[in-house]
Amino acid sequence: MKFLKLIGFENLVILAFAQLIFKYGFLDLQPGLTLTLNSANYALLVLASVLIGAGGFLITNITAKGSQAYGLSESVAYYIYGAFTIGGLIIGYYLSDLIGRTSFLMAFAIPVATLYFYSTNLRQSLLLGNVAIAIVTGISIMIIGFFAVYPVFGNVDPVRLSTIFGLIRDYAVFALIAGFLTTLLNDLKNPDGDYNEGLNTLPIAIGRDRAAKVAFGVGLVLVALLLYYANTYLKELLLSLGYGLLFVLGPIIYILINLWTAKTHKEFAMLEIVMKAVLFFTAASIAVISYNIHYHA
Repeated sequence: MKFLKLIGFENLVILAFAQLIFKYGFLDLQPGLTLTLNSANYALLVLASVLIGAGGFLITNITAKGSQAYGLSESVAYYIYGAFTIGGLIIGYYLSDLIGRTSFLMAFAIPVATLYFYSTNLRQSLLLGNVAIAIVTGISIMIIGFFAVYPVFGNVDPVRLSTIFGLIRDYAVFALIAGFLTTLLNDLKNPDGDYNEGLNTLPIAIGRDRAAKVAFGVGLVLVALLLYYANTYLKELLLSLGYGLLFVLGPIIYILINLWTAKTHKEFAMLEIVMKAVLFFTAASIAVISYNIHYHA
């Protein structure tokens, strides 16, 4: 159980689910679209993302609390980190070479470098760690477009592919901002503990109440994005619109309301859980939209 917590198991499940649902709940349902990666290679893409994510969570946790807190020696913890990270990069290189775009390995290398520098150098830097994790969250979605969609440009209607790629980009932007809000909620849980560990989070720098108001502002950005997407893409898709309002917008509004009154670790921890549920339901929404288009549009 400690090991699963060490590698951020619940976050890895959301990551893998998001990448898989994009393939089987959206891309595979597009008529005439043959992805660059077959099912086996796409599974490797997911595996590489999960391995790199697991390594990132591991290095973040052991530099914050020490490996002994998770029942591991420091040397063993770093060996596991190396195995996860190197394994993810090897798979990433294989996939990059497979599609003839070896430069796309950077899509894996950037998250590795970002998470490592966050763990070892950015923890004491105000908001830089939050931004680093948010960027990694967005890249985990954009990587689908880089490896599965972008290489087939020129072989399929470019306007249609641009629309698909643009949709993936929009999800990535939303995931980036949602990931940023999730990190703020995590910081709001225990500012005293973070202060004792020598961290410089936003609640420590400006106080918990003011930091909660900043998180509220980020949440408003998410609400504005959702309303824009709903008005632009979902006006004719009533099922998708209802799903988005109930399972994505609704929980975010719940978070915004409670940010004004939350004071305790337990309250902020609950808001963080709700935010993770938002990420899960956001990923699932792509399948709802595909179903709505095919059967009810």
